[in-house]
Amino acid sequence: MFYCSCSVFFDNVRLSQRTLEDTFNSSVFKALFGLGEEERVRRSSISEILSKIDSSYFKEIYEQMYLRLAESYDKTKIAKYNLIRVDSTIVADACSKLKEGIDQKSGKKLVKFSFSFDGILPSGVEVFTGQKYSSEDSALPEAVLRHVRKEEHHHNIYVIDRGLQSTRTMKEFEEGSVKFIIRSKGNRKFEEIEPLLDAEKSLKWDDWEVLKDSKVKLYTGNPIQNKRGKQHYRQEKVETVFRLVVIGNQRTNREFWFLTNEFNLSAKEISDYYRKRWDIEVFFRFLKQELNLSHLVSMNKNGIEVMVYMTMIAAMLLLIYKKANNLGFKTAKRRIAMELRDMITTILIIFAGGDPGKVFKT
Repeated sequence: MFYCSCSVFFDNVRLSQRTLEDTFNSSVFKALFGLGEEERVRRSSISEILSKIDSSYFKEIYEQMYLRLAESYDKTKIAKYNLIRVDSTIVADACSKLKEGIDQKSGKKLVKFSFSFDGILPSGVEVFTGQKYSSEDSALPEAVLRHVRKEEHHHNIYVIDRGLQSTRTMKEFEEGSVKFIIRSKGNRKFEEIEPLLDAEKSLKWDDWEVLKDSKVKLYTGNPIQNKRGKQHYRQEKVETVFRLVVIGNQRTNREFWFLTNEFNLSAKEISDYYRKRWDIEVFFRFLKQELNLSHLVSMNKNGIEVMVYMTMIAAMLLLIYKKANNLGFKTAKRRIAMELRDMITTILIIFAGGDPGKVFKT
């Protein structure tokens, strides 16, 4: 099933149960993998097949591939800290048929994929179908903490967008020595403890200026019930000290608020590190447009996990090829497909007793 999926991933066709069926049942695929002509798969049974495959097998392959490839990184090109961009993407295609998923008012169900991306390769992925994970304040912390548990002795800074705003979660991160940079919603309630910005010196670069850099304590809503039994939230201050950095753009008159527990970086570095979060948005577009992640071929959570890990393995192979040959995503994918076809042709010629040298001139 993995080889069948890879053939579809790289062959510039839409990933679906029908394309998997046609690929598996083709004479070329059977000859390549020594399958008998009587061995066939039906489109209607593919989802069931995927639901029975052990997803942990492909997860282990994916994680071992990542660890080995990460060891070969050129350390001179990596920042002082490893920046792990964490964000989620949602797949809803055909999700009204999902056996388990995040319910929506429309009646459809969604699947949420929360990825960790180190700027070169995907370093983690979690599949969420439980209702509570409709909120990023539930999904993103779990994705971060699972990633932390995999890398016990790390120096990562986790860069997260505005989906995560929970003060309690930030407090848990600080208590667990998890460094983070989170884009905060503007005008958040806080108490300033100590200003870190020199009042006599303004920090500017290009069109940007640091408007605030301070140690702060944040407020959180504590749920309480009134005499009528209705729940409302009382604002309470959390004693953990965080850092608030606010930068403004003089040309567009926009402000960006960042919350972090990292005090050794400059305000500009905080801003620059957050800007690198855009890498994961580019990665999402690559997964959905080039590797068809936006389409589900299994309606079962286990089957979805199998396909996600297969996709991640294929993505790493493509990203490595892209980097090694200094190519764009589409060109890298097209050339991999061409080279695979040439390799398959060579193998089939040899199987038939021919000389591939007569076809492929060197």
